[in-house]
Amino acid sequence: MEQLDCRGLACPQPVMRSRDAVAGGAQALEVLVDNEPARENLRRFFEGRGFSVAAHQEGPDCWRISASAGAATPASQQATEVAPAAEGNSRTLVLITTETIGRGDDDLGGKLMGNFLATLPELGPRLWRIVLINGGVKLASCPGPGLDALKKMAAEGVSVLVCGTCLAHFGLLEAKAVGDTSNMLDIVTSLDLASKIIRP
Repeated sequence: MEQLDCRGLACPQPVMRSRDAVAGGAQALEVLVDNEPARENLRRFFEGRGFSVAAHQEGPDCWRISASAGAATPASQQATEVAPAAEGNSRTLVLITTETIGRGDDDLGGKLMGNFLATLPELGPRLWRIVLINGGVKLASCPGPGLDALKKMAAEGVSVLVCGTCLAHFGLLEAKAVGDTSNMLDIVTSLDLASKIIRP
């Protein structure tokens, strides 16, 4: 069993090191990390590739993730595994970096963001993925029209990626109510794969 000590590494290094180990033929790995976003990102990474995964906390800042290949059916596909859009198929990604739109009045900005999210389904099947980073992760964690709209779109098949580092920064890891906790590798890959990027 290959062992990786990824403690002290910033996102997305634990996922990238694990990805390289899997690409090199590793069938069983133990990965040590020191934060919850890394634990969640690794769980999703391995499960997305058909590995069985177990995570054990070994101290206040240490998790051991054990992963074995071939023991499970892939639960979902990572952004890094999505094929480029076929010609004629538009793949629109919405990058949201704050919980409000515009400057001047945050109450108004919050209402505008709620209206924006409620209107996104008008894009139809072109709407592929919503990426929430920085203050945008609050939309996936705080009750309100933004969260309601995101849940509805996720239920209809729109992928929602929520930055794990950002959730941890705002103390919202446990409060996240929609989407997949993600990492910068997924986010950068998603931006590259998108046919069009909208940033309100």
